Amino acid sequence: MPDAAVHARSIKVTASTAVEHERELPVEVAVALVYDGTTHAVMMASPTDLEDFAVGFSLSEGIVKSLAEIEGIDVVEHNEGVELRMWLANKRGIELATRRRNIAGPTGCGLCGIESLEAVVAKLPPIVSDATFASAEIATAMAELPAKQALNERTHAVHGAAFWNREQGLVAIAEDVGRHNALDKLIGALRRRDVDVRGGMILLTSRVSVEMVQKAVMAGAPVIVAVSAPTKLALETAEAAGLTLVAVARQDGFEVFTHPERIPEAAPPQGKRGKPASVMIEKFATPPGTVPSEFLDLNHTSKFKMLVSLLIPKFARDACIKVWRTSESGH
Repeated sequence: MPDAAVHARSIKVTASTAVEHERELPVEVAVALVYDGTTHAVMMASPTDLEDFAVGFSLSEGIVKSLAEIEGIDVVEHNEGVELRMWLANKRGIELATRRRNIAGPTGCGLCGIESLEAVVAKLPPIVSDATFASAEIATAMAELPAKQALNERTHAVHGAAFWNREQGLVAIAEDVGRHNALDKLIGALRRRDVDVRGGMILLTSRVSVEMVQKAVMAGAPVIVAVSAPTKLALETAEAAGLTLVAVARQDGFEVFTHPERIPEAAPPQGKRGKPASVMIEKFATPPGTVPSEFLDLNHTSKFKMLVSLLIPKFARDACIKVWRTSESGH
């Protein structure tokens, strides 16, 4: 299997000079996902953790419902790329044949094997989890992520997906040139290790598109935390499935877009659950007991805006938590 990164030479130009430079670049190869001898999808991916990729893709795309339905996996290298040859249990093989479609996608493109627009927004199984996570735990989890991204440390050009729980911390991490691929690899690794995802959070270094939400929901994870913002359809899909969507996660805070009841500092008062709301939690330096009054409109269709300011000493020393909530119901 080729290395995940290669050395390349360049000329680094600054305001004062131009010098020869060398850096590592990520490798991407064509990876064909082949079921029972027929290609289902071709993805551009990093040549790492390919068996995890095969399992995760199969699960998150609904091709199989359990690891037991994949009877064998062969990783076959070619000059043009890599084939991931999978052999399915008889029933699954027959079902796949009815929806099979060959598709070649760009780097990490999702929605493979989809034959109709209706299938893009197909109903997902509801999330079943009563897990909750304090804002300090979210901050801790995201802070652990960069040091574990070995390939990104070398190349500064790949996405990461990780899983964190309270008992073990950062349980697993996967990297790839494609964000969908990284998440598929993570899901595959967790399923092969029989990790219960209902008690933890999926961490993403990318934006949150609808495919990322769909894959997380199919895996059964109750919470996504991402460094970038979600799309509108991702937000709507997460709300409908019961997934807590946390995004724009930075050192100074994060935003909770759906199901804030899993984040105690962001949870609405009992009986006050209205229409979907957006919540922003921001850590900022200010003397204890003093909270500035500010509004942030996170939903341009909102008719009402309400500011909720909370003091959470445990989140950080001499820090406060600001929570803005907007919803059409005003709750």
